[in-house]
Amino acid sequence: MVAASPSAAAIEHSRLFSKQHSDGGWGLVPIQSRVGRFRSFKAAEFEPVSGFETEWKYTPIKLIDPLLNGALVGEQPKLESRLEGGASLNWVDAGNPLIGSVGIPEERGSANAWSQIAGAHVLTLDGTDCFAEIARTGEGSALATHLVVRVSANSKANVVLKGTGAGSSSDNVEIHVGEGAELTLVTIQDWDDSYTQLSTHFIKLDRDSIVRHVVVSLGGAVVRLNTSVHLAGQGSEAELLGVYFADEAQHLEHQVFVNHDAPNTKSRVNYRGALNGLGARTVWVGDVLIRPTATGTDSYEENRNLLLSEGARADSVPNLEIETGEIIGAGHASASGRFDDEQLFYLQARGIPEEIARRLVVEGFLSGVVQRIGIPDIEAALIEAIRAELSRESG
Repeated sequence: MVAASPSAAAIEHSRLFSKQHSDGGWGLVPIQSRVGRFRSFKAAEFEPVSGFETEWKYTPIKLIDPLLNGALVGEQPKLESRLEGGASLNWVDAGNPLIGSVGIPEERGSANAWSQIAGAHVLTLDGTDCFAEIARTGEGSALATHLVVRVSANSKANVVLKGTGAGSSSDNVEIHVGEGAELTLVTIQDWDDSYTQLSTHFIKLDRDSIVRHVVVSLGGAVVRLNTSVHLAGQGSEAELLGVYFADEAQHLEHQVFVNHDAPNTKSRVNYRGALNGLGARTVWVGDVLIRPTATGTDSYEENRNLLLSEGARADSVPNLEIETGEIIGAGHASASGRFDDEQLFYLQARGIPEEIARRLVVEGFLSGVVQRIGIPDIEAALIEAIRAELSRESG
């Protein structure tokens, strides 16, 4: 693989200070900036994950240990694809320079998968009417997969990634949106109940490009998806949307990093989740960094969670780091709570049974994000998937 390795100084810095993320009081000064995290393509250059690190403290480490430390199957995975317009899908070996052209792992899980792949699928989108749907069915345990998505300058594309089936996987996705291009990418995690997944999406935006990145997490025992967006080009915009539904003993975790690194960039983050059942757990961490070069930034992030039963837990952690005062605006909001009794009373007073009323409230809460995708067919399919999840919970 053609990619720059970290310097000896960076490796030594990581070795000495990687425990700085710990909440356990190791006597070391924490890294104060999100951009200060160590990065490497090699898992061996990261210290073992203890669970005390800032980036791992919410994650059930024991359940994902094989993906963090074990041998993974990095051969070409079987995909089903539908390609339209100027969309094409090809396989390249691990030495191809496209691999590593967008992102560098900031954590051991991503690096462990990266270092064991035989190659990557490359999805190229060139034209104003591109569409791609790529589906992967779980083929067993401990897969390592890599996908590179490249949107040519001034192109417009819609992409759907969907995962179903049993097993486990650690996945990296690199997304490069060219100058003046527009991409809507929807990733759907609808795995079997026993599935474990680590996934990292790296997104880089060139000048005046737009990305709408939508995460839908419904299935799986443990799903942890990190989205890292680099607004590298002047005037670029990112909208990051997420919908998730966690049931009994299910852990769904989403970590978002928005890096404003150019003038006049804009970002909006809106994730919503519902939880039902004993041990249902969701985690949302949103980091926004506005660099000194990002004058004129306009940024806002929001996460809201609806707890439908006792024994469910939602962690919501927004973080905002601003390194220039010359911005349009930056803010965040976070809230987790139970049903609104007034909404339920309003529906029940009009003859709607309580169970149906509860389902309508949840559907409306989650649909508020889905309806912002802007692709009617995808919106309709996701609404049906949410209804099916709600019906299953009711059953």
